[in-house]
Order: sequence, then structure tokens, then C-alpha cells
Amino acid sequence: MIRSYAAWLGQKGLRLITLLFALSVISFILVSYSPIDPIQAYIGADMMKVSPEQRAQITAYWGLDRPPVERFFRWGSALLHGDMGTSMIFRRPVSEVIGERFMNSIVLMGASWLLSGLIGFVAGVIAAMNKGTWVDRFIQWYCYTLASTPTFWMGLLLLIVFGVWLGWLPVGLGVPAGVPADQVTRADRVQHMLLPLLTLSLVGISGIALHTRQKLVDVLASDYVLFARARGERGWRLLRRHGLRNIALPAISLQFTAFSELFGGAVLAEQVFSYPGLGQATVSAGLRGDIPLLLGLVLFSVVFVFTGNLIADLLYRLMDPRLREGRSL
Repeated sequence: MIRSYAAWLGQKGLRLITLLFALSVISFILVSYSPIDPIQAYIGADMMKVSPEQRAQITAYWGLDRPPVERFFRWGSALLHGDMGTSMIFRRPVSEVIGERFMNSIVLMGASWLLSGLIGFVAGVIAAMNKGTWVDRFIQWYCYTLASTPTFWMGLLLLIVFGVWLGWLPVGLGVPAGVPADQVTRADRVQHMLLPLLTLSLVGISGIALHTRQKLVDVLASDYVLFARARGERGWRLLRRHGLRNIALPAISLQFTAFSELFGGAVLAEQVFSYPGLGQATVSAGLRGDIPLLLGLVLFSVVFVFTGNLIADLLYRLMDPRLREGRSL
């Protein structure tokens, strides 16, 4: 068994390396031939004050005067030595920018991941236990509506209602504006994170809720559950003994596979609320032609999403002996 898991992990590792290389090449080509001038974005409003000689010096400093193929291999060689380059926007090493922004994003995405999973799982169980009733129809309608709702639209709606009309929550940023960093409390950070958290959580409920509902409906219609009903089992006892154990692990696995949607939603939510996370950094890097930062974020997001899918695959292998033995379903 250990040997089979080692071979499986080796295949996954090779697939990850291939995926990272392919996405690096594609991302580098797209950014290199983008109509955005990285030098103009780097200089900003002082562009008219910069002479052609100074512009040429800046271009040479960032290596933008070299052919794209040479720049890519120089970047790849530095990456193999642990150097992800320097961000043109933040004037800091890319690894430091990603590390700082990741701490903000991981709290936001982790909290929304747990909240959406718990609410979605409970909603799916309630819908299945009340199949055909108005409760079931309402939960399904709610989930289908959320599934077709863009993340940025939900964020703008919550921003208008709770930030502008009611004034209960701040409209953006990760901390209060104008407050020194040493005076920012944990309560301030939580308060500024609530609207992005609600946005990601509400949008992420639908998938897990609908999957849990259908899975539990199938379980409740199975022969062994019908036999349990004939023995007098009802309600919570029936759900606890025969339902939860059959739907919990698939629901958790599905939640891990939603990492890609979670990361994509975080990009939009952070941009709407100006939340200082990886999503906002990704948009800024793309719009301002910051090639080192954008490539670093692409690699990091690939590893992040791949890790979620790897955990989901591992859970399925642990759950289903047929997958461990390599047999087809």
C-alpha cells in the first residue's frame, strides 16, 4: 500500500511540475505581448517628466530590453535558486509580497470555506429530509439563484446594503484608514473582513448544498434505509446512523475541490472591497504589467488549487478501496 501511494504521489508531483511549467510559459507570453506598457505603469503620473535616457535606463534595469525568451529563462533560472524576482509595483521581493498578502487571504478564504461548507451541508441535509416540501423547494431555488450570481455582483450588493445604506460595516480596506499599524486591533480587522467573508460564503453555499441534498436523497431511497424505516427508525436517529456517514466524506471532498472557485471568487471579492490580499495583488499586477509578481502569483495559485484537489483525491482513495487498488469504477 505504501508503494502504491508513493507511486501515486509521484505521478501527482510530475503532473504539478508540468502544469507549473506550462502555465508559466503561457502567462509569460500573454503578459509580454500585453498592450500595457510596464514602464509607464511603473513611473505613473511622472511619465512626462522622465527623459528618453532615463526611460532607457529603467528599461535596462528591469531587463525589459532583452528578448522575451532570454528574460523567461533568466527568470526560470533565478526561480530554481529560490529567487522569484522583485515586484515592479511594490519595489519588494515577490516572495515577501506574496507572503504578506497570503496571510490576509488565507484568513478570508479559510473562514469563508468553513462557513460555506457548514451552511451548505446543513442546508442540503434539511432539504433532503424535507424532500418535496416548500422548505426543499426554497433551498433549491436559493442555491440555483446563488449559483448563477457573479461574485462581484453579490459583493456590490452587500456593500450597498450594509456599508452604504445601513452603515453597519466598513465599505472596504483591510484596516481602518488613517490608523497607525500598531493601533489596529483584531476587532478592526475582523470588522473589515466581514463583507468579503459574507460575499464568498454566500456564493459558495450552492454547490455543497445541492450535492449533499442529492446524495442524501439517494441514501434515504436505498434498500438498507427502507429496512431501517421498517424497524421503526425515524428522524435524527435514522440520519445519524445511516445518512451522515454516507454523505459527510463526499461533501468534504467536494469542498476541497472547490479551492479553484474559492480563489477565483476571492480575486473578485478583494477587488470590490479593496481588501489587501492575493486577489487584489493579482489584479494590480495584471493591469500594471508587473511580470515577476504576476508569474509568482500564478505559480502560487496553481500550487494552492492543486493542493486542494490533491487532498480531495486522497480522501476519495482512503474512502473507496477500489481506487486504492487501481480498479476502475
